[in-house]
Amino acid sequence: MGWITIILFSLLVTIKSENQTCKVIGQTGFMEFSKEGDLYIGGVFSITSTRKLIDKGYQALPHTYCIKLNDREMKFARTVMFTVDEINRDTKLLPGVSLGYRLYNGCGSENLIRAAVEAVNEEDSKTCSGQIQALLGHSSSGVSEDINLILSPLSIPQVSHLSTCACLSDKRLYPTFFRTVPSDRFQIIGLVQLMKYFDWRWVGIIYAPGLYSRQGTTKFIEEAEKEGICVEYNLPYSKSSEEKLTKTLRESSSKVVLLFVSLSQTKSFLSAMDNYNITGKQWLGSESWITQADLASVKRKNILQGAIGFALPEASIPGLGEFLFSLKPSDEPQSALIKAVWEKLFDCSFSPSNTSTMCTGTEDLRTVSSHYTDVTHFRAENNVYKAVYLVAYALHALLQCKNGSNPTTGKPCVNKNEVQPKLVLEHIRYVNFTTPNGAKVFFDENGDSVAQYDLVNWKMKEDGSVEIVNIGQFDTSFPEGKKFKLKDNAKIVWGGNSNEVPRSVCREPCPPGTRKAINKLKPVCCFDCFECPEGTISNQTDSPDCLICPPELWPNEKKDQCLPKPTEYLSYKEIMGALLTGLGCVGVFLSLLTSIIFLTHKETPIVKANNSELSFLLLFSLKLCFLCSLTFIGRPSEWSCMLRHTAFGITFVLCISCVLGKTIVVLMAFRATLPGTTVMKWFGPTQQRLSVLTFTLIQVVICILWLTINPPFPKRNMKYYKEKIILECALGSAVGFWAVLGYIGLLALLCFILAFLARKLPDSFNEAKLITFSMLIFCAVWVTFIPAYVSSPGKFTVAVEIFAILASSFGLLVCIFFPKCYIIIFRPEQNSKKHLMGKIPARTL
Repeated sequence: MGWITIILFSLLVTIKSENQTCKVIGQTGFMEFSKEGDLYIGGVFSITSTRKLIDKGYQALPHTYCIKLNDREMKFARTVMFTVDEINRDTKLLPGVSLGYRLYNGCGSENLIRAAVEAVNEEDSKTCSGQIQALLGHSSSGVSEDINLILSPLSIPQVSHLSTCACLSDKRLYPTFFRTVPSDRFQIIGLVQLMKYFDWRWVGIIYAPGLYSRQGTTKFIEEAEKEGICVEYNLPYSKSSEEKLTKTLRESSSKVVLLFVSLSQTKSFLSAMDNYNITGKQWLGSESWITQADLASVKRKNILQGAIGFALPEASIPGLGEFLFSLKPSDEPQSALIKAVWEKLFDCSFSPSNTSTMCTGTEDLRTVSSHYTDVTHFRAENNVYKAVYLVAYALHALLQCKNGSNPTTGKPCVNKNEVQPKLVLEHIRYVNFTTPNGAKVFFDENGDSVAQYDLVNWKMKEDGSVEIVNIGQFDTSFPEGKKFKLKDNAKIVWGGNSNEVPRSVCREPCPPGTRKAINKLKPVCCFDCFECPEGTISNQTDSPDCLICPPELWPNEKKDQCLPKPTEYLSYKEIMGALLTGLGCVGVFLSLLTSIIFLTHKETPIVKANNSELSFLLLFSLKLCFLCSLTFIGRPSEWSCMLRHTAFGITFVLCISCVLGKTIVVLMAFRATLPGTTVMKWFGPTQQRLSVLTFTLIQVVICILWLTINPPFPKRNMKYYKEKIILECALGSAVGFWAVLGYIGLLALLCFILAFLARKLPDSFNEAKLITFSMLIFCAVWVTFIPAYVSSPGKFTVAVEIFAILASSFGLLVCIFFPKCYIIIFRPEQNSKKHLMGKIPARTL
């Protein structure tokens, strides 16, 4: 701010004593329009906005002159005039006091500050208080900041209609600054809420050097971070950076671009972009340019089509339109500025010229199209209107007198000749009024008014013109959560040639079944998504963690919900279960068929010679063995678990007991043939029955103890497989199980030894050979069963056990009974007593 200090030294008031006058050192003559009154309002506008340097070639001092007219600023100045006239006609507001104005013009920051200094000084006054009670302006935040640095020490209130920089809300730095336009802080909050509403989380920003744009961008980034919105790039625009900026726009992945620059800079930026084909972006605009329809053209359709932004709300100011159209050069014959504006609007000249037509001064302003003649919507003009009324209401409150004191402050009454800017400043802080057009005006502790915006959308036409449509609003006076609202019937045109809401995210949200992980090397919006580990799920989008499923549940394929684990058991419906069931039924059928054959031939020698009673009992036990295998198939239950193991143990002991009895009979029969031997009387039919009963009862006792102490029970095994539950029968007491199995093995081993010893007996007792083979198969099956049983998973454990039961049962049935059935059916000649008594030469094993 060093250059401001230099200006202040060269321009500011020199105060020597109370009787000396105030003098401005330097250029004067910035005042363009004035009106006499008892009290004055000052105003600073950039009606001419571009300067040109005239270099005298060291022959004289260089100087600048203004070459470009800003009819928008002219419209603001005329609005001040209209409002002052309206106030003076009001008999209730400032009765007996006439309000005047002094409006100044300057182009460039330096001249604007000079104009402001001139506004607060009056050459003929006896004091240095100045003639104005308040200063209106400026449109630029940077200029308003510089002006307020001058006005604050003098306690002169400044009211801006368009300076939106949030930095100006700092009352420590700018104690005399007020504004009727909302602070950019509210516009930025609205823009962030807009992006949040459409889920635009990945955006780019283009700004320009200058207080308004730079500060607005900084505040936007701060607010965006709070809502999880990331900025891919924020680039300053300048002529030298066009190539870099264009490259970034084309290569960036963000589909939404915020153009946060002033109106003049927007014009420059769009002119530069005319030479580049920038497409596929949704543009957001700041309040400074989003309603300027003159920015539209055919070349800019790919950029401005569908542009969205917050604009100052539309307002109606009765009579202002007619007042603007009533302007004539003859009203201000000494004003070269009015003539210049007229020449620009009508493309004519008041001076004879060969290149343009002569101006008559009677042309109709309704026939031209410009900012000045656009009276369809008053947006910024309404802020100027409110600013003038603000000063008027502050003066009105200051001049109130009741019982010798001011009813607002309680201080002594002040007449119109004693009004000082400092007193006006005190009353501006507390004003609360409604303008004639219905606008409510009051300030918060930062000197900011209520923020109200219209959300507008650009709909470009084929001819390059634009229709700016109101699609929503943002109002800070509404409750939280309802400040931003789209119209119910809003038909939005989207940028980037999109028919639906554009997607602008660095990374799509992590779907259910994954977890979100922040990447420290990237912005927070550019997170990573990782699939949930085995056994875990996430059922929400962007879930930070995966949840472990309960033991009885397991994730589905998408890992977004826990489902009950499938249960596994050997079922009749599956192929393996059906096959084993079929084999069991075949075994029962063959046992029954053998029984029938033996029963129908029970009087034949081969049946009688082999102890028919034990044979029939063995066949009965084999039927039970085949049937007990079926108890292992199906869903385990408490009863089936107890039945399957005890039935298996008892039936197999009964079976082996019969085989053991037949083996002992063979041995005893051989000993009985020796002279003087009476051993058969010790193992007759009664002893055979008792031996079978005794051996079986021992197994029954073991089973009863097992079932009493710790019986088998159904169990849900969730340890072997993570993704499914095995329904099985837990052994309960392992000792009981192995005792049952061990007892069967002991009997089988004893039977095998005895049969092996009798294997070479004469042919008439050749059943010993058959028993030997059957026991060999039986023992082989159950020896191999043990490791297979221990290592088999799930239902295969049950299948192994069933297979062992069926294999050993078929071994006994085939080895002991099928050779005899073969003789009975196919070799009946061998089924004779002669043959059995050994008349046929014997065959050895």
